[in-house]
Amino acid sequence: MTSGERNDRRPAGALEDEVLAVLWSASAPMSPAEVQAELGGRLAYTTVMTTLARLERKGLATRERLGRGYVYTPTVDEAAHTADAMWDLLSRRSDRAAVLAQFVSRLSPDDEETLQRLLREMTD
Repeated sequence: MTSGERNDRRPAGALEDEVLAVLWSASAPMSPAEVQAELGGRLAYTTVMTTLARLERKGLATRERLGRGYVYTPTVDEAAHTADAMWDLLSRRSDRAAVLAQFVSRLSPDDEETLQRLLREMTD
């Protein structure tokens, strides 16, 4: 890549997260065309279909036949999915205490207060 070029690649998992966000915001199962439309039509239909199929294989979405096609529903909510990702990343680090200390040091005062409250509730 030359200095004038830019890298348009998404970070790993970003497309899956975008598609999951659409599914989470829906009140009913969605077809690939509906997901594509919610994403602004900027992705090819086949890209959306491939991403939905990957989410199903990973157990993050289910699909059911509707007419001649399929509709998709998330199997995990946003909070659980995010917590799983955080846990996975933390479990791959050797100095977990240092990682947690850095994480906590970057929390906003409101987030820190929420975390402290949650920890108190877990120990009560």
